Amino acid sequence: MTRTVILGVATLLVLVTACTGQEPASRPVTTGSPGSSSSPEVTPSPGHSPRQPVVLVTHITRPTVRMSLAGARRILRGTGAEWRVVAAPEVAVTGVRRASSARAAVRAVEQDRRTLGVVTADAVGPTVRAVVVAGVDPIRDPGRYPLTTPGPAAPRPTTLGIVGDIMLSRGVREPARALAPLTPLLRSYDLTVGNLESTLSDDGVAQQGGDSFAAAPSVVPILERAGFDAVSLANNHTGDFQEGALLDTVRRLRASRVQPFGAGSDRAEAGRAVVLGRGGTSFGFLGFNAIGETPRAARGRPGALSVRMPPRTGPLSRSDLAHVSRLVRRLATRVEVVVVLAHWGTQYTHRPEPVQRRVARQLVRSGADLVVGGHPHWVQGLDLVGGAVVAHSLGNFVFDMDFMTETQQGAVLEATFWGETLKAIDLVPYRMDADFAPRRVRGPEAADILADVWAASSGPFRVP
Repeated sequence: MTRTVILGVATLLVLVTACTGQEPASRPVTTGSPGSSSSPEVTPSPGHSPRQPVVLVTHITRPTVRMSLAGARRILRGTGAEWRVVAAPEVAVTGVRRASSARAAVRAVEQDRRTLGVVTADAVGPTVRAVVVAGVDPIRDPGRYPLTTPGPAAPRPTTLGIVGDIMLSRGVREPARALAPLTPLLRSYDLTVGNLESTLSDDGVAQQGGDSFAAAPSVVPILERAGFDAVSLANNHTGDFQEGALLDTVRRLRASRVQPFGAGSDRAEAGRAVVLGRGGTSFGFLGFNAIGETPRAARGRPGALSVRMPPRTGPLSRSDLAHVSRLVRRLATRVEVVVVLAHWGTQYTHRPEPVQRRVARQLVRSGADLVVGGHPHWVQGLDLVGGAVVAHSLGNFVFDMDFMTETQQGAVLEATFWGETLKAIDLVPYRMDADFAPRRVRGPEAADILADVWAASSGPFRVP
């Protein structure tokens, strides 16, 4: 599977117009030479070469920059004095610094928040943020983007939304109300997944006292209406009411549009991936629990797919990790994108445990394209491993933890793929209200939540 950003293309040419007027976002236009009148093109017509976006990119830790078409053209003409502009050699611009390669241009942006890069779309990856021009995101909506150049046409983008821990019982009195504020966002993605931190049955003996979570079976259609396509059951609460309740939970979900993964009647079922296709791209989802409490699935024994590791279940079990790695490798031969949801780490900290990074590297070497963690109840940092992104924790999504600010904050991870290639990520910050309903936040509060992510991140995801 391809996890690295494709760098380098045949020589391309972008000639910039002197036009300063704003083009309607609904009418993509090609760039032309000064004084020319290039005609609009939405898709290549017979006899015309395919085209790709010319993308302006900024540091991933910056908020999304929005420009008019006239403003973007000023950048391309070398008159965007507010930026340190660096362009890839394939892009013809004037009055700006040139990098030795597209990768070098991207690297310059990764190292300096004041630098703006100009590259072709095939050089863009998840370590930088695309500028929205004339209201159009070139990665999410390349067909309507107004700045293009000859090159490989973009495939249909596929968007994946991932949320953190979902607990719809105990203090969450009205699950439908809790999920309502962000339902439009969740339904906007091609695929939406999360971690369901409870059973759907209390037919058994509570194993964790007041911290035993059993949501009503009626939450299944609520999850469906909220837009969820799959949920991980690989966590430390799926076994809260013993084996019968766990199996009932799996059965109820399998009969719905929300498919479960990460737990089952034995180790084989717990390790069975959910495979979903969207826009011509196939996605496979696996999950594992490293926290314990839910029994480890074994031959003939129900439970969660598990990896024993610090800080809760002892030293790292090489055999457990080897088993999950084999599942990832097998899945990578069947699907184009492999996503692993890991339940791991230490609660109430933004800092990942070192062992999380070790395990994540092994998962990526085995074929994972995206690794997303849960359980800490706080947001944690991001890492880049090869071309794969590791998000160590997204925080609580819906959870009745109101005893500290951080447990009521979190972020939705948005991932945009072009075929099997991860092209962009974004984090949508939110805060739960008095009903434990996550509501999107902006401004200083959003910046505060994301600052905790960036401070705990590594490589290109850390503020330089």
